[in-house]
Amino acid sequence: MAGNREGPALRLNRLAIFPYFVIFPAMIRMVQKNSWAYCLAFFLVALCLLTPAKGWGKQAQISDIIVTNNQDNLLVYFFTKGCFTPEMNKAIMNGIPTTFTFLIDLYSPRSFWPDKRLASLKLHHTIRYDALREEFSVILSERGNQTFVMKDFAKAQEMMADVSNVQVIPLQSLEKNNQYKLKIKAELNKVRLPLYLHYVLFFVSLWDFDTDWFVVDFVY
Repeated sequence: MAGNREGPALRLNRLAIFPYFVIFPAMIRMVQKNSWAYCLAFFLVALCLLTPAKGWGKQAQISDIIVTNNQDNLLVYFFTKGCFTPEMNKAIMNGIPTTFTFLIDLYSPRSFWPDKRLASLKLHHTIRYDALREEFSVILSERGNQTFVMKDFAKAQEMMADVSNVQVIPLQSLEKNNQYKLKIKAELNKVRLPLYLHYVLFFVSLWDFDTDWFVVDFVY
C-alpha cells in the first residue's frame, strides 16, 4: 500500500536558533577563567548551532510501505530513503554512534471523536564503527537488541534503514472489514559525546530533524 504524508517536512529544534547574545558572552567568561578546554568544547557546539540546517531532514522519507499479516499478527515493512548524508557518514566513521528511531502508530478512525490509537511502537536502530577492527555493529531493537557485525558499510546502512516483519498488533484486536490508519515516522536521534560534551548536540544541523508522518489507510 502506498503511503501519503502529513505535517511539516522539517522540525528545527529550538537550539538551532539559540541566540547569539547567549553563546558569545558565555565563551568570553570561559576565556577569562582560563577554562580553555571548556571554551573549546563550547565553541564547537556554538559553531554547530549557528550553522544553517541542512542534510537529513530534507532528504529522508519513508518508502516501500507494506501492511500485511501472518496467521496471528498485523505486520509492517518499510524502508527509509535518503537517511545518510556525507557528513553523517564521516561522523560514523569517526566513531560517533548514530541511532534512528522509528515511530509506528495504529489508529481506528472515528467520525466525531479523535481517532482511537490501538498500538504504538518505538523502534531503535543504532550503528557503531570500530576503527581498530574496521567493522560496523548494527543493533536492532525489534530483534531483541540483537547485534549484527559486518565489514561492509553499505550493508550496515541498508540494515539501519530497513524495517521488516514488525508485529504491530494481534489480529484478534482488529475487526473484519473495518478501516484502519497506520502512521510511520523516522527520527535521527541526538547524540551524547564524551569530554565536556555530555547532553550537548554535536553537528546540530545534522542531528535535529525527523521525517514527515507517512500514513497508510487500509481495510482489514
